[in-house]
Amino acid sequence: MGRARRARKIAATAAYGGGGLAAASAALGAVGYGVIKAEARLARRIVGRPFDTSPDDDGTYGAGPGEPVELLVLGDSSAAGMGAVQPHETVGGIIANGVSALMGRRVHLTNAAVVGAESSDLERQLAEGLESITRPDVVVIMVGANDVTHRIDRATAVRHLEVTVRRIRSLGSEVVVGTCPDLGTIEPLAQPLRMLARRWSRDLAAAQTIAVVEAGGRTVSLGDLLGQEFAASPSTMFSEDRFHPSAAGYARAAAALLPSVCAALGVWGQDTADRAPEARRGEGVGPVAIAAGQAVKDAGTEVAPTEVGGQARGPRGRWAVLLRRRPDVVTTALDPQPDLDAGVDPARAASGQPAPQLTEPGSELGHAR
Repeated sequence: MGRARRARKIAATAAYGGGGLAAASAALGAVGYGVIKAEARLARRIVGRPFDTSPDDDGTYGAGPGEPVELLVLGDSSAAGMGAVQPHETVGGIIANGVSALMGRRVHLTNAAVVGAESSDLERQLAEGLESITRPDVVVIMVGANDVTHRIDRATAVRHLEVTVRRIRSLGSEVVVGTCPDLGTIEPLAQPLRMLARRWSRDLAAAQTIAVVEAGGRTVSLGDLLGQEFAASPSTMFSEDRFHPSAAGYARAAAALLPSVCAALGVWGQDTADRAPEARRGEGVGPVAIAAGQAVKDAGTEVAPTEVGGQARGPRGRWAVLLRRRPDVVTTALDPQPDLDAGVDPARAASGQPAPQLTEPGSELGHAR
């Protein structure tokens, strides 16, 4: 079964309920599960001395006239900034400074993320965040790693995330979700645990993407964003526990999220959500499940809801646009002067222009009309 189909199944189970906590473990069999448990115990011994604190990055960043932009951060230790030392080193702090620089306004950051949190904690975090801000302009969520390591049923985890995103969207706030990172890149994990961690985390990330887009939010794949850097410079990219990112690692993650946050706020220049997808970037429009399956393969890829021919849904579900906003993901092997009119601008989708199509082996896509 391909990743897009697995993601659809997980997301569908999340929407309608059901799923078993030990489904993945049962598939391994008793012997295989025993191996995984042994590998996990070994990894815990290898991982350095853990710590459970993160910088208090709540506050106002930047300068400028007018009311500050309200930024709310939810999620787990990566969102909380565990491993960073100073408030400006967290993902929230970096995004706040970036948004302020681009908008020329102050940004007020409220970070409700909690170290060790799972997706089931998001609704409580949102409620706590809304105690101090009535309506955030944008909410950034980073979650999923603990759902994998704690063996939480993926459909259950996805359901909690979707409910939270729908609640945020009902407030009129934008939502950007950094999906589950590829845990197969974690240095202390040995095989076969590393292989399984990669599959489980990528499947969860794809299912998260489907659920978030269905709920009206947008996602950014974190995937193996830090994999190569961690392998080349573990002492630089890892914090002292050899599991969480260092300040340099968080800067890399924030750089992937910042363009999508700014686009959600309408301040990313010409690279806003309604621009036409460009074939030379590997961008396109297609069913959300296929977009989700492709996004997990390329860290920094955004997936957002769109319309084709004035319709939000096609024969295979919600239409989604896949965008690669980071300049370093633009390929050079393709035609350097593509026919950009081949792209679908969601604002002009009814004009009949065809879209670059997202495909997977054996798929049958609807066409933009």
